Amino acid sequence: MTEMVTVKEMTKRYDRITALDSISFALRKGDILGFLGPNGAGKTTAMKIITGYMPADKGEVRVKGKDITEDPIAARNVIGYLPENNPLYLDMTVDEHLAFAAAMRGVKDINAACRHAVERCGLTEARHRIVGHLSKGYRQRVGLAQAIIHDPEILILDEPTNGLDPIQITEIRSLIRDLGREKSVILCSHILSEVEAVADRVVVINRGKIIADDTLEGIKSRSSGQNIFRIEFMSAKEERSIADALANVPGITAVSRVSDDTFRIKTRGDREIGNRIFQIAATKGWDVAQLYLESRSLENTFLSLIEGGEA
Repeated sequence: MTEMVTVKEMTKRYDRITALDSISFALRKGDILGFLGPNGAGKTTAMKIITGYMPADKGEVRVKGKDITEDPIAARNVIGYLPENNPLYLDMTVDEHLAFAAAMRGVKDINAACRHAVERCGLTEARHRIVGHLSKGYRQRVGLAQAIIHDPEILILDEPTNGLDPIQITEIRSLIRDLGREKSVILCSHILSEVEAVADRVVVINRGKIIADDTLEGIKSRSSGQNIFRIEFMSAKEERSIADALANVPGITAVSRVSDDTFRIKTRGDREIGNRIFQIAATKGWDVAQLYLESRSLENTFLSLIEGGEA
């Protein structure tokens, strides 16, 4: 499959801090790639380098085969970028802002480009309003409109729903999914649900290093060596007595309380451990309401990866 963005051994340091440590990944044609990591992981630095806003100390970035440092204009021409802080001219109307962005991009038919961007981003009713008077949700739409004003093949969106309310988040997610049908997208976020809602593939970064690069299902399936059971009792139980009773069961790695009568049991091994837990419960005479295997969500896997364990 065609690679739209190729990153190889990209490194960036700030004094003694290594923001990016030889990271490599690719955005393929038609992908919506979730670039996921906690705050301070290096996500925004990576996006700034890919879009040519700052140089890397080491490594290579190619956009449709064009080196971002050797041929920056050609590379930038195929990228639409919505930075995290969404810089807008607040005193302009939406139309004025988009016309200015189109002119800066060298768009030939500015009116047609503005009309298309306004329609795609749901700004028809707001196009004559002052940008500074718009809600944050509509400002994000203006930011997306300026990112697609020159009809780029690649969209790079850095925290596009940051600070929005739930309704606005749903609207922006829907818009991103719609844009992803015709463009290749990198969605940079620290919000798990954001990535899970729209992405096809996920790259997880932590402390400047890539720790996972896979499809959503592939990331979730990393729980293959680890299962989490939930046991619920008819009445409250002492955590210490539950933990002591299960301590010598091969494969059980941790026991934690969820509520007075519910515990989570982390295991490493096959699902037959569940039968052994149930046998102990019967032997101890525990009043078990239910014992079941939890489904592994992206959140569980993500936390395991960030904490340095195997998901």
